[in-house]
This record gives sequence, structure tokens and C-alpha cells, in this order.
Amino acid sequence: MSVVLTEQAADQIKKQLQKRGKGVGLRLGVKKAGCSGFAYVIDYADQIAENDAVFEQHGVKIIVDAEQLDYLNGIELDYAKEGINEAFRFNNPNIKGTCGCGESFTV
Repeated sequence: MSVVLTEQAADQIKKQLQKRGKGVGLRLGVKKAGCSGFAYVIDYADQIAENDAVFEQHGVKIIVDAEQLDYLNGIELDYAKEGINEAFRFNNPNIKGTCGCGESFTV
């Protein structure tokens, strides 16, 4: 099982955690949403639970609930700036389809 974090994403996470003043890393998950089935959820992680998988790269921890690993195995989390827009990008090899608006996906 793996989660890949680019240097750009790690730098952004470090900045946000430093600005927030606390946290052990970033929690990555999925929830049922949209017309295709699932949407990504990211949040700060203040603690690591017993059933969490922890992936550390570039000095940043990504925490994933073990029950959601099948949806996220092999995902690459990137951070990109395009013009005035900037956001995390999810490159997930498990996706079989997405909705037209790009907000949800199917695995």
C-alpha cells in the first residue's frame, strides 16, 4: 500500500500546519458524494488512531484510515498553481470514471 506525496504538496502542507500552529499531518480520505460515488476529503490530523496507516515523505505525514486504503492505494497527492488558482491534485490509479463536473469519481 502506498500514498505518494510530491515536494510541492509537502511544502504546502508544511506551510498550512505551521500557520495553524498544531497537527501531526494531513488526513486523506474519501466520502460518498456526487453523481459518481466518491469525493476526496482532506483535513488536518491532530492525532493518529490505532487503525490509521501513516505515510511519511518529504518530512510530512499523510494519515489514511485503513478501511479506505483500497480507494487510495497508489494515489499521488500533488499541489499545483495555475494562474491565480492553486489546489491539491489527486492522481489516483484506482479511478474507473469521473462525473462531468469533476467533483466525484468511481472506483
